[in-house]
Amino acid sequence: MKMATTAAERRRLYIAVVLFFFAGAIGVSGQNGPPKEESKREADLIELIKLDPTIKLDIRYATDNNFVGKKVYPEARAFLQRPAAEAVVRVHKRLAADGLGLAIFDGYRPWAITKLFWEVTPEDKRKFVANPERGSKHNRGCAVDLSIFELKTGKLVPMPSDYDEFTERASPDYAGGTEEERRNRDLLRKLMEAEGFTVNANEWWHFDYKDWESYAIYDISFEEAEKASSN
Repeated sequence: MKMATTAAERRRLYIAVVLFFFAGAIGVSGQNGPPKEESKREADLIELIKLDPTIKLDIRYATDNNFVGKKVYPEARAFLQRPAAEAVVRVHKRLAADGLGLAIFDGYRPWAITKLFWEVTPEDKRKFVANPERGSKHNRGCAVDLSIFELKTGKLVPMPSDYDEFTERASPDYAGGTEEERRNRDLLRKLMEAEGFTVNANEWWHFDYKDWESYAIYDISFEEAEKASSN
């Protein structure tokens, strides 16, 4: 059997394997690719740790510690469009003055993964995932999932909910939890909004960059994103 050799072939093979695990439990939709859009900016995806290696990566989708329960990324990497990435780095540097930093859960996400998330999520929880028919701001490289961690210990600071917790506690306006949890959540929101991000209405950890509409929906691998940024 001929093995996949190019980045695109390896990516397609990996997605096919992931989908195989779920094919018996879900009805895979007929949509085979991202929606087509006209007159969009050229992608300039940059890996966050290339801009600042002190940013912490906690890429849950490269492990089985996520709401899917299986590894869906082949490797733990985080890319964003360059203006959004540079804004994230500025927030990270502001936090460093207080002995804190940013921990990244997810950045750019290939469209095929968004489709998978939609198909494995129960209908009553789909407000927490993007509809692949419209695509996700993650697919555009303009959304980032993140939290705050302590530089000294490497531990995440307390928040009102866990990452990817599909409950009311995930709301950025949730009034419950402890005072410390709400203070940490609100600090993250304040700093991100100052850099042009908007928090997702259902997820305190999800922020969309202001120029997201100017970028297309992508379905390329991390390897392909890296190659494009180096050209």
